[in-house]
Amino acid sequence: MNNYPQKVYGLHAVLALLQKQPKRVIRIFVLKQREDSKIALPLQLAAKLGVPIEYSTKQELDILTESGNHQGILAYCIKAQTYTEHDLSFLLQGLSLPPFILVLDGVQDPHNLGACFRSAEAAGVDVIIAPKDKSVGLTPVVSKVASGAVETLPFVQATNLARTLKMLKDWGIWIYGAAGEAQQSLYQTNLTGPIAIVLGAEGTGLRRLTREHCDYLIRIPLRGTVTSLNVSVAAGVFMFEALRQRQDI
Repeated sequence: MNNYPQKVYGLHAVLALLQKQPKRVIRIFVLKQREDSKIALPLQLAAKLGVPIEYSTKQELDILTESGNHQGILAYCIKAQTYTEHDLSFLLQGLSLPPFILVLDGVQDPHNLGACFRSAEAAGVDVIIAPKDKSVGLTPVVSKVASGAVETLPFVQATNLARTLKMLKDWGIWIYGAAGEAQQSLYQTNLTGPIAIVLGAEGTGLRRLTREHCDYLIRIPLRGTVTSLNVSVAAGVFMFEALRQRQDI
């Protein structure tokens, strides 16, 4: 794990960090004028943990967060742990239910990755996998949008995504790639077993090698004039259909 400081900002993200990974927190910065009940809980928790608290102006927080929506609170912390494909066996062993994995093939918008994290955590996904190159990592914006999910959901940065997908298949995990032109509908697909749902990058979709490693290509049926969905919206549709089917297993 890299020990260089990372910034996490926003009420939910900072609170989740303090609750779930308190040893990562180095220092808290808080807006001087904020004294409401929403800010009280993370401040009380920080004080209980012995985390130093500094009071700052809005201008100072705007600079520290590069004008992000900080909601009056920022944490400096040790960088979140990320994993490689070699950690997957450890991450998946001992699961009480069949593995449920989200694979994002080259998502570069931190808002989209953060939204995928938030939906994935809510849907019960076990691991998120993304290529290490040409893909956004765990930035402060990702943490803010994820609203605490980064602190609980393992993130694997694969050096070779095609090889990682082959590893998943060797472990008996079925790979379902999202493709608008696929013949098979999401709602005609059994997603109750060990699965990985793979979505491509914004605008370009699945890369050729990624597509070739999928067992099935499936689509979300669309009825309007819109021909595609934002990747984080599409990911939510796929994951929550899988969750609906997996409720009784």
